[in-house]
Amino acid sequence: MTKTEWIKKITIIVIGSITAAYGITLALYAGFGGATLAVLWQGISKTFHVSIGMATLIVALAMLIFVFFYDRSQIHIGTILYQIVYSLCVDIFAKTHVYSTHLWVNALIMLSGVIIFAIGTGFYVAASLGRGSYEALTFALAKKNGWQVKIVRIILDTAIVIAGVLLGGKVGICTIVTIIISGPVIQLTSIKTKEIFKI
Repeated sequence: MTKTEWIKKITIIVIGSITAAYGITLALYAGFGGATLAVLWQGISKTFHVSIGMATLIVALAMLIFVFFYDRSQIHIGTILYQIVYSLCVDIFAKTHVYSTHLWVNALIMLSGVIIFAIGTGFYVAASLGRGSYEALTFALAKKNGWQVKIVRIILDTAIVIAGVLLGGKVGICTIVTIIISGPVIQLTSIKTKEIFKI
């Protein structure tokens, strides 16, 4: 790749990571339960008596180890860049959101957050310089088996939520909305981003 292409892809990864972090925190703190992975993090934290941060790390490492042996083409500089930018921005955005005293307003905020998260995710994965742990797993399974990304994502989301609940995690409306919406939006955004930016 040329220097310009590298800059374009790195920029897309950073913008996508920031957008995804903003969306997930917007949805998480609206009061309707956690997104899919958050349910698993909660379950692991309760069962094994580790912090949420440690649970997050355990899940990410497990996914990346699997992907490394299954389809390591999914792991690149973008994988590391995403994890750093995303984690930093989640901590920052968690303290900036303002919610309403009206339940229906917060429900709309939660829905917007899930959509923004999925758009950000689809945006940065389109750069094809590696993906975050969950996205790497999703695209590795889709690519190797010829499955649609949205179908793989829905199946993985469901399996992760079930595992999280069995371990003691909490499910809410946000969990269900994430399962239904994120896969299709990620796939559509990824395709459109590649077409628009010619990457």
